[in-house]
Amino acid sequence: MPGPAHVEPRLLRAFVTVAEELHFTRAAARLYVAQQALSRDVRRLERELGAELFVRTTRQVTLTADGARLLPHARRVLAAEDDLLAAFAPGQSRPLLVDINSPGLATGRRVLRRARELARDCELMARYESGLTGAAAELLAGRLDASFGRFAGLDPALRSALEQQPVRYEPMAVVLPEDHPLAALPEVPVSALAGETVYAGAGNPRTGEWTDLACRLFEGRGIRLAAPLPPAVGDEEFERIMAKTRHPVLAVVDFPALPRTVRRPLVDPVPLSPVSLVWRKGLAHPALDALRRAAAELARTHGWLRRPAEGWIPAADGEAMSAAG
Repeated sequence: MPGPAHVEPRLLRAFVTVAEELHFTRAAARLYVAQQALSRDVRRLERELGAELFVRTTRQVTLTADGARLLPHARRVLAAEDDLLAAFAPGQSRPLLVDINSPGLATGRRVLRRARELARDCELMARYESGLTGAAAELLAGRLDASFGRFAGLDPALRSALEQQPVRYEPMAVVLPEDHPLAALPEVPVSALAGETVYAGAGNPRTGEWTDLACRLFEGRGIRLAAPLPPAVGDEEFERIMAKTRHPVLAVVDFPALPRTVRRPLVDPVPLSPVSLVWRKGLAHPALDALRRAAAELARTHGWLRRPAEGWIPAADGEAMSAAG
């Protein structure tokens, strides 16, 4: 005969309790059920397994060999069920997985740090997907809960399944080799990049929204987009590639300093990188509430959502940020 396709945990719990008490009356009292109902559950389990689990006499109850064989398995199943129920009990939450793009970018890291202060009883764990395009698929698959980036740069089908909260209009900058002619300037006019080849993540499938923003900025200004390269992993490799190609790198004003480079803000106009907090629709988690409060608080305190008059941003991004704000 084929084995059972499924065993109800209730039947296993009845069996384990009788096995521990070796007395049906005491076991029934422990489970707050009638002795008749408990006996019925044990007999049903025996029928489903096709095995006798107890030897019952008028004087005692003892485990059979099959009952002894079942007992450790039943205990493991019930322990797993108890762990599952505890994990989803009121007030219990799994960690919130928050992508902050990369360790060096400040906006997401600052929001995450403040959210941890606001929700000390929750666990918020950082992840590093390097870009919102890469993170979006992880958000929808449930392997990630929140991320930061340019919402309008995502495919409309992805946007329709996600929510966003504008966080910052982050001024953009350029990272230059320290001996580059433009490195002597305290600020670099966008027009000064005409004729330059600038790296903006082309070829990195996880940062498509950033490359698209660069293309929109460079259009009509005589700035060339550097050809696709496999993404450089780690600061040391990034520095090596930059030293070899000598291409300026499009970045943001909070981009971390790298050896033998300088970071200069872009002006005339000031290009803006629109940063939103993004999560999948329907997500409910107390730490997400803290993350949203932290983002709003920092934006308000530091004026992150005050768009400068001389700022540049694609029309679609301005509409997306305004619609959500």
